[in-house]
Amino acid sequence: MAQLESLFAKYERLVLFDTETTGLLFARDEIIEFAAVAVEKVDGKVSVVQQYDELISLSPGGFVPAKIEQLTGITNADIRERGLPKTRVCRDIAELIRGNTLLLAYNAHFDLSFLFYLLLRNGDPAILKGKDKLDLLTVYKDRRSYPHKLCSAIEAYGLSGQVVNSHRAIDDVLATLAVMREMEKERDDLDRYINLFGYNPKYGIEGKAIGSVTYKPQYYDPAAPLYAL
Repeated sequence: MAQLESLFAKYERLVLFDTETTGLLFARDEIIEFAAVAVEKVDGKVSVVQQYDELISLSPGGFVPAKIEQLTGITNADIRERGLPKTRVCRDIAELIRGNTLLLAYNAHFDLSFLFYLLLRNGDPAILKGKDKLDLLTVYKDRRSYPHKLCSAIEAYGLSGQVVNSHRAIDDVLATLAVMREMEKERDDLDRYINLFGYNPKYGIEGKAIGSVTYKPQYYDPAAPLYAL
């Protein structure tokens, strides 16, 4: 695995995570699957030390819409039979991101927004305070022209057949990890994107801005890295 020296110079643990949800509205829709991998340096080698992947029970009256079932393969029966209580998942997340941890995701604003509302209603959102954040979608937009989906990054970095963008959270987390490794090999500037998120100026920031993050407009073909603008 790429050594990610610039990140491990600042953090003891990297936690890459992904969510599957019932829709796109942070304050209304719910997370139905949360997955993460924790990466640490062990005996000088960067290693995955923990994987987490759980379905999450819905609020009373909640259900998985048909289009989400079709996209993810997660059914209402799956949630009823295997979904963990929200309070349990919130405790697990608090333990997962403990200490000097960097939070990473592909399109991190989306996943962090859903995570905030899950914690607000069922746990302690204060566990996110003081945690730096890295959005690998922002990095990819600086590296390649449109399109910018995770599947686009998988193809661009020659990872097809090794990882998959399946719209299941654990698969997408492992794909994001593989993409990050290739990004670091390509250019050692990932630390320059910490707490810096790009957004499409045509649509603006979706939902509420995250207070600890600097947002900058990012075009399909930026002329320079976002951190240099």
